[in-house]
Amino acid sequence: MSGEPEVSFPNPTPRPEGELEQLKRIWRPPSGLGFLTVVNNTYIGLFYVGAAVMFFVLAGILALIMRTQLAVPDNDLVSDGLYNQLFTMHGTMMMFLFAVPAVEAMGVYLLPNMLAARDLPFPRLSAFAFWAYLIGGSVFFLSIFWGLAPDGGWFMYPPLTSIEYSPADNADFWLLGIGFIEISAIAGAIEIVCGVLLTRAPGMSLDKMPVYAWAMLVFAGMIIFAFPAVILATLLLELERAFGWPFFIPGQGGDPLLWQHLFWFFGHPEVYIIFLPAAGMVSMIVPTIAQKPLVGYRLVVLAVIGTGVLSFGLWVHHMFATGLPQLSLSFFSAASMAVAIPSGIQIFAWIATIASGKVRLTTPSLFILGFLFIFTIGGLTGVMVAMVPFDWQAHDTYFIVAHLHYVLIGGMVFPLFAAFYYWVPVASRRALSEKVGRWVFGLMFVGVNVAFFPMHITGLIGMPRRVSTYPADLGWGDLNMVSTIGAYLIGAGVLLFLIDVARNFRITSADNAGNVWNAPTLEWLPNDNYATRSIPIVASRDPLWDQPGLAEDVEAGRYYLPNAPTGYRETIVTSPVTAEPRYIVQIPGPGWFHVLAAAFTAACFLLLTVKLVTPAIICGVLAVFFVLAWAWQLDPGPTHPPVDIGGGLKLPVYKTGSGSHSWWATICFLLVAGTTFLCMIFSYLFLWLSNVGDWPPAGTALPALSWASGSAALYLASALLAWGASRTLAAGRLWTSQGLLLLGALPALCGALGVDGWGFWQAGLRPQDHAYGAAVYTILCLTGVFAFTLAIFTPFLTLRAAFGRLDTARRASFDVGLLLFYYTAGQALVGLLLTHGFPRAVG
Repeated sequence: MSGEPEVSFPNPTPRPEGELEQLKRIWRPPSGLGFLTVVNNTYIGLFYVGAAVMFFVLAGILALIMRTQLAVPDNDLVSDGLYNQLFTMHGTMMMFLFAVPAVEAMGVYLLPNMLAARDLPFPRLSAFAFWAYLIGGSVFFLSIFWGLAPDGGWFMYPPLTSIEYSPADNADFWLLGIGFIEISAIAGAIEIVCGVLLTRAPGMSLDKMPVYAWAMLVFAGMIIFAFPAVILATLLLELERAFGWPFFIPGQGGDPLLWQHLFWFFGHPEVYIIFLPAAGMVSMIVPTIAQKPLVGYRLVVLAVIGTGVLSFGLWVHHMFATGLPQLSLSFFSAASMAVAIPSGIQIFAWIATIASGKVRLTTPSLFILGFLFIFTIGGLTGVMVAMVPFDWQAHDTYFIVAHLHYVLIGGMVFPLFAAFYYWVPVASRRALSEKVGRWVFGLMFVGVNVAFFPMHITGLIGMPRRVSTYPADLGWGDLNMVSTIGAYLIGAGVLLFLIDVARNFRITSADNAGNVWNAPTLEWLPNDNYATRSIPIVASRDPLWDQPGLAEDVEAGRYYLPNAPTGYRETIVTSPVTAEPRYIVQIPGPGWFHVLAAAFTAACFLLLTVKLVTPAIICGVLAVFFVLAWAWQLDPGPTHPPVDIGGGLKLPVYKTGSGSHSWWATICFLLVAGTTFLCMIFSYLFLWLSNVGDWPPAGTALPALSWASGSAALYLASALLAWGASRTLAAGRLWTSQGLLLLGALPALCGALGVDGWGFWQAGLRPQDHAYGAAVYTILCLTGVFAFTLAIFTPFLTLRAAFGRLDTARRASFDVGLLLFYYTAGQALVGLLLTHGFPRAVG
């Protein structure tokens, strides 16, 4: 390691007695009711996967009801209204409650083991994300039994979902429920980014990182930049429904197409958010089944990155029939075809790897081969619908349903089932049954093709999507019956898989089935609740193949961190590029605060959905309290001198500033916030283009520039006071620092927001009158969220200082607050420029 003492591993020196028992004691999960507070990735990851599979099965049952309804013409099994709820719930659950959470859950479970880390750096954040997802998703599903399930389609297009056409709470369950679940997905994404970049095994530089880790890093980055669009869209529609802010009402300056742009800016990357982790799994399984290194590793990594980047240029792919200009359609048609290139690179790399070895036809192998066949068909029909004239013909027909399911089932479900059969031996005492697995594959493979291939024909002969029945004389009956039989075959395959899991899966912390496939990567090292006994130095991409005796040496404690030198849960933080050891991070253990924070946050959103405002506010206050109580336990400070982690290498146990993992997590969060604000700027400008010559609307008075100038001066003062607080804290003047921070948050920041808002209010601008006013006040509100957060967080920091938890050396939490100050002031100044300067510039 550059700049570090020369080390020689493996270390032949026997480890002192008692170290292994200490590790087991420290990492042991709580028992009894306290088990709900467990944070070990090996448990939370499995819970997460189990919940995702549960929602997959429930959504599949809804699909079988729909297919039964469509099996014969003029069927009356379910009413039109219930059918609308069924297809809305099916699509929503598969996309939001199964697909993304399932691949994120696999990452939570696999990544620490694959990177040879003890755990992810924020295990309570992963647990918070899981509990929020489980509670919110369960209540969302149960809404169908109360007649409150959303019925506007999983895409929720206004004006169908506006208060005028959907006055009941059904749409609100989608808007608030799914918006909340997406927040939990973002929390998981931040955890994954920090885990992949900062907690890899020493020596695992970026060019030695497993392709799956690359895929999950790109996946998490795509969530950070894609999900804010749909979160903002749901916020705007809920503001319209609840308070009458007319973002999507044309008569008041709104535009329904704004929803489509925001939704599909998320929705098409969503397809690749699902596909890339699945492709990463395939890139891990294929070398094992071929017993050969992956062909074209660097090209595959570049293809993963390229797919992530190109996917953000495809959202209008879903809007070819909305009357957009021809030049725009041509650009997005070309982008839609271009994204097939990186996918093709990966497919050819997998085929070349398989061809270079001798494939064993195991159950994972069969699911991989099935994936290649089904996903290729989906890709070919994707190129077809990327052609604008063809899309005009096939749009909103069952051809699109067939294409979507070939892509999603082939591109995600089959790789996921391959991953289940491949990685179960890591977590279970027994592998799943090969004999049963072949039946599962056969039923699912035949079922998918029988169910969805005829839908191409059904769509081409005219059957539209989202119809609950059809007359017999249209000639669709036979094809629909075939598709229904195929759907039941898929259901039978999934049922057989669940039986196999019930018979053979036995969770274990240490006594697992072992490396039954002779796989080359680190997740197959012997493990326990503490992951591996010691953290190895990685010298290649396939360490178990290229470093003989690695598993035995790791298990004997002959590498880094074979003990718990500080007496707490720990792992090594390494540099992002070269993976050189930087410091030891003390990882939080089990606790109730993150569980209660998730429960009350979910309760707040769900109570708002049914308009129980007072109980929702109470739950929101309790959620904030438990988040602060959770945060109070973080930032332990330099409580221990540098520790010897093996090989004569000593590392500090605490970092502040840009070297801290908490700093990196805050940057990720601010990227989410910044993307949300950029989407709001896009919304403002889009509505301006929809109202050219009438933006602001005639008769609207702009506030005098003195209001903007005064507000800008206060925002700048807030940032300057925060900077001064940082300098005085570094100089050891703790209470001067806290005074400056309080001045920056309360009088300066909150005052600036109040001045700006009062200026517009005095000018007569009201958000209910026109989309212009709604957009202006929403921009103010987005900044107000941060002002409110800092108004709570800065007194919290002062309280920490009073209890000796914040000082010159122990300031990681202070650095987080500093970043929030700078970001808030920057966002606010951009907002001022847009709301005060833009109307004057174009007026």
